[in-house]
Formats: sequence, structure tokens, C-alpha cells
Amino acid sequence: MYIFIAALSVNSVLLSTVTYPKLFVDVLSEKQIISISACRFQHFMCYSIAGSDFLLLSAMAFDRYVSICKPLKYPVIMRQTTINILLFLSWFVPGLQIAVLHTLVLNNKLCNFTLKGILCNNSLWKLYCESPRATLIYGLVVMLSVVIFPVFFILFTYAKIFLITYRSSRAIQKKAAETCLPHLFVLSIFTTLCAYDVIIGRLELDFPKTAQLIMTLQVIFYNPLLNPFIYGLKMKEISKHLKRLFCHEGENWRCRQ
Repeated sequence: MYIFIAALSVNSVLLSTVTYPKLFVDVLSEKQIISISACRFQHFMCYSIAGSDFLLLSAMAFDRYVSICKPLKYPVIMRQTTINILLFLSWFVPGLQIAVLHTLVLNNKLCNFTLKGILCNNSLWKLYCESPRATLIYGLVVMLSVVIFPVFFILFTYAKIFLITYRSSRAIQKKAAETCLPHLFVLSIFTTLCAYDVIIGRLELDFPKTAQLIMTLQVIFYNPLLNPFIYGLKMKEISKHLKRLFCHEGENWRCRQ
């Protein structure tokens, strides 16, 4: 499971690299300007990373299911080959899908040059003179494959985990709670932020500018800043390694056991 947490951390670093420098430049500049190619690249990276996060969360749910519900088969099922395949698919599939989406509108003309918001999100499509029907349909297919299906898979997997652990010993229940609850918390917040993006970008509903700014900032800052604390402080093994790293016997201060 920890390799998937590491992969989520890599995604957080990539998202920060794509968004933070431009955001800081915009804050320090009188005019906020971005080229269409840079905006497309930012959109590609942000949505590829978002799709990758959902698939990684699905892989983590599967890993937890095998670990808790079928512990004897865990070494056989979750081999290094299986983990490598899951990691590859989690990064490759969303990237390919978003690349195809941009290819469909590559030759379309722009009729609007003002992008609402501080991030190149799905409102980018409103800049084009027309959006082909194929683009809208394909966008729904992408959302189903990397958002909707993974969310239902995660919920189904954890429902089975909780049903099995409900009839198990307290030790197993505690193990499930320590590893699953942080995961579900991350999923709920991340899904809420993605739902907001769909409402703003796809359904074209108007929200107050202040609310849009707050939600967009949460999209940018939530994963990189909070995920390490959620996973690191709530999961026993990671907390144990952090204590070993920062706390040493014989120093002026010690960690509580």
C-alpha cells in the first residue's frame, strides 16, 4: 500500500510544479496572461493527475481488501508485477485519455480570450468557437472511466471490508480503521472538489466569484498540503517511521511511547 501512497505524493509534487509557479507570477503581476499552449498543458497535467489519483485510490482499495479479507493470498495476488501494472495503468490511462481530448479540439478556433478563474480547468472549452459533439461525449466517457467507476469500485470494496471486519476480532477492526478511514476521508474531499469542477465546467452554472476562488484554491492546495498529514499521522506504520526519524533516545527531548 505504501508504494501507492508514494505515487500519490509524486502526483502532488507534479501538480504543485504545474500550478504554483504560474499562480505566484499572477499574484505579483498586474495582468494575468497565459498562452493557449501553456493553458492546454496545464489543463492536461491537472486532469491527468486527477484521473491518476482516482485510479491510485482504487488500487489502494483493492490492496486493502486483499490484505484484510484475504491475508494468506496477499503475497500471491499483490506481487511486484501486479503493483507495477497498477501503477503504470494509473498514470498511462488518464494521460492518454486527456491527450486524445486535446487532439479533438487542436484545430478549433478561439472566439474568447478571457478565462474565468485562476486555473486552466474545464472552462477552457468555453474559449473555443464551437465544441464538437464528439468532444462532449468523449469527455463523459473519460469521466466515467477515471472518476465514476473508480469511486463506485472503492465504495463497493470498502463496504465488503467493513462487513467482514464487523464480524472479526477487535485487532482486525482496528487495523481496518487505521488504514481505511484516512483513505475514505481523502476520497470524499477529492470527489467533492471534482464534482464542483464538473458543475462549473460542464453544466455551466454561475457561482459567486469568491466561492469559485475558494474552491479552486482548495483544488490546488488540498492534495499537496493535507494528504501527507492525513496518511502520515493516521496510519500506524508511517507514524512509527516518523518517530524513528525525528526522535532519538539520549537527546534533550524524547518522543512519547
